Amino acid sequence: MTLDEDEELTAKGYRDYSSPPLTAFYIVLVLLGIVGNATVIGVIGKSVITDRVGGRNSDLIIINMALSNLMVSVVRNTLLITSDLGLKVYSSKGWCQLLMGLWVWLRSVNVWSTLFLSAFHLQTLRRVAPTMKNLHRPRGAPKTLLLSIALMWLLNYIYSIPAHIFSTNGNVNTTETLMLMTSTTRPLMGCVWDFPSNYSGLAYATTSMVIHEVIPIALMVFTNLGSLYTLYTHGRKRSLVQDAPVIKRVPAERRAAKVILALIMLFIASWGTNVISVNYFNYNSGSSAQYLLVIARFAYIMFILLSPVVLAVGHRQLRSFIKSLISH
Repeated sequence: MTLDEDEELTAKGYRDYSSPPLTAFYIVLVLLGIVGNATVIGVIGKSVITDRVGGRNSDLIIINMALSNLMVSVVRNTLLITSDLGLKVYSSKGWCQLLMGLWVWLRSVNVWSTLFLSAFHLQTLRRVAPTMKNLHRPRGAPKTLLLSIALMWLLNYIYSIPAHIFSTNGNVNTTETLMLMTSTTRPLMGCVWDFPSNYSGLAYATTSMVIHEVIPIALMVFTNLGSLYTLYTHGRKRSLVQDAPVIKRVPAERRAAKVILALIMLFIASWGTNVISVNYFNYNSGSSAQYLLVIARFAYIMFILLSPVVLAVGHRQLRSFIKSLISH
C-alpha cells in the first residue's frame, strides 16, 4: 500500500472530531451510566436475595439487563474515554482478538437482554389471562429462567467468535472503514477488523445487521404491541370477573407494561439511531459520515444512562431507595 493510499484510507476511517466539551459530556454520561446501572443491580439484587415471595423472575431479568449495560460501560466505554483523553494504548494481536470478541459479546447480550425483558412481560400477561385454566397455573421456576439467561449469553458468545478470528492490531488495514454495531466505531486500542477481503467483511456486516440488529428491534415492536393488546383485552374482561385474583393484578401489570414500553421505545430510538448512522457509514461513506458516527456513539450511551432512570420511576424498591437517599 502506498503512502497516498494509506492516508486516503485513514481519512475514511473514523477519527474522533469531538470538541473538548463533547468529550467531557460523554465522560459524564458514561460515569452516570455506571453509577445508575450499579445501583439497579445492588438495590434489586438485594431485594431478590432477601425477598422470598413472588415477583423474582422479572427482577432477575432487570438485573441481567442492567448487568449487560454496566459491563459494556466498564469494559468498552471507559476505554473510549481513555482514548478521548489522549492516552494512546495499543494492544497485541492476541489482546485485540480477546477485546474485540468481548466487545461484540457484551453488546450482543445487551440487545437480546432488552428483548428478553419485553418477551417475558408479554408471556406474563398471557399467563394472567382471565380464564379458569390460567387462574391456578404455577409460575415459572427461577431455575428455568436462569437457564434461559445462561443460554442467551452462550449463544451470543458463539455469535462473537468471528471477532476473535477476524481482528488484529494495527492503525490501518483494508477493512478499517467497515464498522459493526457490536464492536467499536473506531480502532480502539489499535484493534481493527481484519477480514480476508472487503467483500467478506461487508457480507458479515450485512448478515450481522439483519440477524442481530433488525430482527431484535422488530421483535421488540411485536412483543410490545402484543402486550398492549393483551392489556386491552384484560381491561374489557375485568368487569366480568371482578373477584378473580389474577384480574386484580391487571392494574399492576399495566403499570409494568408502561415502564417496559418506555424502556423499549428508548432502546429502539437510541439503537435505531446507532444502526442508521453506522450503516450509512458502511454503505455511503461521505463527508458527513464521521459526524453520524459521533451521533451514533452518543445515541447508544443514552440508553445505558436513561434505562436506570426509567426503572427508578416504575420499580417499587428503586423508588423507595431513591426517596430514602433524597430524604437523608
